[in-house]
Amino acid sequence: MRYAHPGTEGAIVNFKERYGNYIGGEFVAPVKGQYFTNTSPVTGKAIAEFPRSTAEDIDKALDAAHAAAAAWGSTSVQARSLVLLKIADRIEANLEVLAITETWDNGKAIRETLNADIPLAADHFRYFAGVLRAQEGSAAEIDGNTVAYHIHEPLGVVGQIIPWNFPLLMAAWKLAPALAAGNCIVLKPAEQTPLGISVLIELIGDLLPPGVLNIVQGYGREAGEALASSKRIAKIAFTGSTPVGSHIMKLAADNIIPSTVELGGKSPNIFFEDIMSAEPEFIDKAAEGLVLAFFNQGEVCTCPSRALVQESIYPQFMEAVMRKVEKIKRGDPLDTDTMVGAQASEQQFDKILSYLDIAKGEGAELLTGGKVEKLEGSLSTGYYIQPTLLKGNNKMRVFQEEIFGPVVSVTTFKDEAEAVAIANDTEFGLGAWERSCDGLENDHRPAAATVIYLPSLRSSSDSTIRSPFCSSSARRHMARASWQASIAPYLPGISLAMGAASCSTQRVSVRLPTSNEGRAMVSCGQSCARNACSVSPLIRL
Repeated sequence: MRYAHPGTEGAIVNFKERYGNYIGGEFVAPVKGQYFTNTSPVTGKAIAEFPRSTAEDIDKALDAAHAAAAAWGSTSVQARSLVLLKIADRIEANLEVLAITETWDNGKAIRETLNADIPLAADHFRYFAGVLRAQEGSAAEIDGNTVAYHIHEPLGVVGQIIPWNFPLLMAAWKLAPALAAGNCIVLKPAEQTPLGISVLIELIGDLLPPGVLNIVQGYGREAGEALASSKRIAKIAFTGSTPVGSHIMKLAADNIIPSTVELGGKSPNIFFEDIMSAEPEFIDKAAEGLVLAFFNQGEVCTCPSRALVQESIYPQFMEAVMRKVEKIKRGDPLDTDTMVGAQASEQQFDKILSYLDIAKGEGAELLTGGKVEKLEGSLSTGYYIQPTLLKGNNKMRVFQEEIFGPVVSVTTFKDEAEAVAIANDTEFGLGAWERSCDGLENDHRPAAATVIYLPSLRSSSDSTIRSPFCSSSARRHMARASWQASIAPYLPGISLAMGAASCSTQRVSVRLPTSNEGRAMVSCGQSCARNACSVSPLIRL
């Protein structure tokens, strides 16, 4: 099935010529009146104008968020959970609209947005609606007269910056736990993909009180920096490239604001010789495992972009891989048969082509692809690159640097020890794949040896909320991006020590050190009319 392009006859969805920032429950113009034009990677043509926001717009959004924070934070768990469930329902009810929007905005194949991005986004809201209701505190006896309680409360107002490779799904990853925890949000989308989040908020905005969720469009240097460096947020969350993530962390650190970042990767995909002694179906799946690196046009942080093949099976295994590559259908991203779509932006398109030139200069062998994908009609001006396999060694730049495109660098190894050494020879630490048919005992050996990849050792490209991205021991990735643990940074603990019997016994409430200031409240543990028993003024720690 081929969906009609937006703006043409039969289109399911069409877009406005101009969008505003979403602040305080309504779309508003940017303070300075400046806009930028976004283009669709499908055709390279303009979609709409979006605000080129500045620090003034960030402050305006923070005003709205702070005005709503007390009420949203004190909203009951049941009520917040119900809001998240309604958001999930609304997303599912508009599956095709959001899938087409995401494809038009990002360039990815609609088979992915229909079957993965949008359903998984809905699932995240539904999941955290349940996580919230299951959230519990704890109690511990300190001595015979004193009990300590550990309960949770929201941070207040948080900032979030999302990437362009999975715009709506990454928005859900950030928004769902933060909203569930009772926080108000100022979110900045990537300037390359501002459309999807604008359409989403049009669909779900009425489900949230004004000011709870605010969307500020714009460039990273002008709007993103203003958000990350603001003293009015209690936390910043970022997903994107390693250099930008490092910069975000430094901006937040200057204000002692906690940050969570999800950054780049250059993940190894290890193929051991025993796969060629398995059933033909297993060999076929192993070859498919290499080709899955072209999922989402290779624009995936965990993309297995380094293929390590045991040299004893290299010729015959790569024959199976080539057969798989030949079957990849390229074409219109709005055609449900298309497997590989367009790169997300002209900037990324040019970057990938520059790395293909670098590979040639380094002496890498071109196995397949390596060129611009020439399509016809309106697609001829889109950003398409052929799925590419390069053979070389792990010291080459195309092995060491994150290309973020449909380019896989292939090398060989003699034994397991060399495979682990090559896998670990990288600055990145995010994920790893291992293909073997020797059983679980052998499957766990590389995981134990490949220390920096242990958090995300996977057997396929599948990642659901029950198989989360976790924190890594490498310096390039520092977050729990999904699963129930990701609500914790948005829902810090409060420790209450309560004594019994006497008015001289004190109750102390201390916010655990998750933000730039702690809070202590001291009061008597008894119910009496004495003024001394009232809560004291806030004590800054």
